[in-house]
Formats: sequence, C-alpha cells, structure tokens
Amino acid sequence: MKILHTSDWHVGKVLKGQSRAEEHKQVLAGVIDIARQERPDLVVIAGDLYDTAAPTAEATRLVTRALTALRRTGADVVAIGGNHDNGAALDALRPWAEAAGITLRGAVREDPAEHVIDGTTAGGERWRLAALPFLSQRYAIRAVEMYELTAAETTQTYADHLGRILARLTEGFTEADRVHLVTAHLTVVGAATGGGERDAHTIMGYAVPATVFPGTAHYVALGHLHRAQRVQGPCPVRYSGAPLAVDFGEQENVPSVTLVEVTATTAAQVREVPVDAATALHTVRGTLAQLAEITPPEGWLRVYVREQPRAGLREEVQELLPRALEIRIDPELVPAPGSGTRVAQRSGRSPRQLFADYLDNRGHADDGVRDLFDELLEEVEH
Repeated sequence: MKILHTSDWHVGKVLKGQSRAEEHKQVLAGVIDIARQERPDLVVIAGDLYDTAAPTAEATRLVTRALTALRRTGADVVAIGGNHDNGAALDALRPWAEAAGITLRGAVREDPAEHVIDGTTAGGERWRLAALPFLSQRYAIRAVEMYELTAAETTQTYADHLGRILARLTEGFTEADRVHLVTAHLTVVGAATGGGERDAHTIMGYAVPATVFPGTAHYVALGHLHRAQRVQGPCPVRYSGAPLAVDFGEQENVPSVTLVEVTATTAAQVREVPVDAATALHTVRGTLAQLAEITPPEGWLRVYVREQPRAGLREEVQELLPRALEIRIDPELVPAPGSGTRVAQRSGRSPRQLFADYLDNRGHADDGVRDLFDELLEEVEH
C-alpha cells in the first residue's frame, strides 16, 4: 500500500500581522496535487490542522475542503488533533466527516476502539491504524500525581502513561498479513525541533522515548515537530514536517510531505516530496547603507539592522525593503541583560525617568525615542 503522510498545516497562521491564507490555499492545493499524482491508498494528517483552537470560518472552510479533495482522490483519509487544535471541536465534525468518508479523531476518548481504524486498499492489502491525538501532560497525569511527583518523575510518568496507551491501542498488531500503522502528535526524545515551535509544547516534559512504539508497527506517522526527519526506534518512526514554514525560525526547513510504500511482508520505503508553493522566508543583515545596496531575495523578510536604535529606523528599513515583516536591531549590537552601568530604582520615580534610565543602560541616546514615549504615555493617561 502507499501512504501520504503530512502534518502541521497550521491553517490560519498569521506571520507578524501578515495573513497567509493565500499561501495556505496554494500549499494545500500542492498537497492535493501530489495525492492526485501519487494515488496513495491512505492519507494521514498527524495533527495541527489549525494554528489556533478557535479557527476562523475561512480557515475551517479551507481545511474541510482540503480533506474532502484528498478523499476524492480515492484515498482513505485519517486526521488527528494536535496541540494547536480544539480536539472537541474536531470531534464535533465527525458526523460530517463520516458522511464524507473521512476519519477524524480530535481528542483521546475512553474507548480504545475509537482509536483503532481498520481498512483495506483497492488492491486487497489489509491495514490497521492506531490513531492517538495530542494528549496534554495535565490530562495524562492527575493533579494529585503532579503535586506529589518531582519534575523528573512527572516526565517519566507522562512517558509511561503514553506507553501504556499505545500498547493498548497496538495490542492487535499481531497478524502477519496486515500492515500495522501508528499516527500520533507528540515529541520523541532525540528528534530535532524545527526551529519555530512553541517551547512550551516541545520541552522534555512532553517528550517520550521512541520505545513507546511497538516493534510490530510497519510505520509510525508523527506530527508536532516541523522538520521532516526519521527518528531511531524499534520500527520506522518519522515526522513528515510542515508543508509551510510557520515562522522565520523554520526558514531552513524544506517543506514537504512523506510518501511511504509498504506491504505486510516488506519494509517501508520512504521518500520526501517537496511542497514549494509557499512564499519563502529569509533573513538579511546589514547597516542601512548595506541594505540599500542588496537585491532582496524573493519572499518575506526578517531584517537584522546593524544600527543603533533610533526613532524612525523601522520606517527607513521598511521603505528600503517593503517585504520586511520583522525588523530588529542585530542581536550582536544589543547589550546583554545586566551589562548596563546600574539598575534603576523604581520607587518614587516617574515612568519617564524609568524609561530614560532604561535607554541609558541600553546605550540608546535618542531624544526622539523619549519624545515618542512621552506622547504614548500622555495618550494612555488621558
């Protein structure tokens, strides 16, 4: 059978105020085109369909249309909830999904059978998929355990709980004439983060060892980390990565989907197929004079300016580089915290005095910035 594995669409993502709705339409159209060309038997979306738990109507429309289009290629389609998704809201769409021939699993349910999906390809290959949506540590570990355990014990307890859940879901992975698959949205120890995920959900407290997956699985399709990669484990374990770089921390990632060909008696053959429809993200550095001389690359820009901060600097950079979404002073020019001559005492000092001390400690001698602060302060107070 052939499997198309994708994840972390993050539909609805806004980058520094810039809507990426059109990019997402193009990216998902690219994923659908790959499915039409490759004709997979099964499409797995391993979580984070949306960027927020309260997606807009436009984002919901785009995701449901993409799932429908993938189903119309002739593939079975299974999607699970990620940490950015509202699991209960995804489950509320299950009647629609089932009518469309799509399998949605938004949140972890008490009945293990809810998370075990069986199917047969057009060629007669039988498969079974254990589908585990994102499970937060606070739900996996009871409050009493969190109060009584140390941080290290809590980490281990979370991994133990996930291991027991997956063992229960995969206990039927024994038949020699069936392809056994797992999909989950989680962090595996040893995997490389994509550079842009929120640290709160990728710290070791949420990481589990790859040994939670059974050696009898033919392939494990993971979501959560945005860099496409294989993870060492007792069976083939892989992140598909995101088909669109969600922020500048991911600009070096290669957006792609993963195609897997496997049978009940042969090892999984894996290849990446790039998805290049999204606007590229780039970082450029330099003084204003240097930035004026460069030919900016195509795409959205993050600019590190090698100038001392001053009022109007952002506008000058924006005029030179209209595609700049993020403009910062080059970190190499910013004094390290605590490197100032002294720390201002707050008691009895006005906001203007405190702000002036802050500017002095950071080496910013620009009266224009002080004047702008005064204007903002007066506006807030009145």
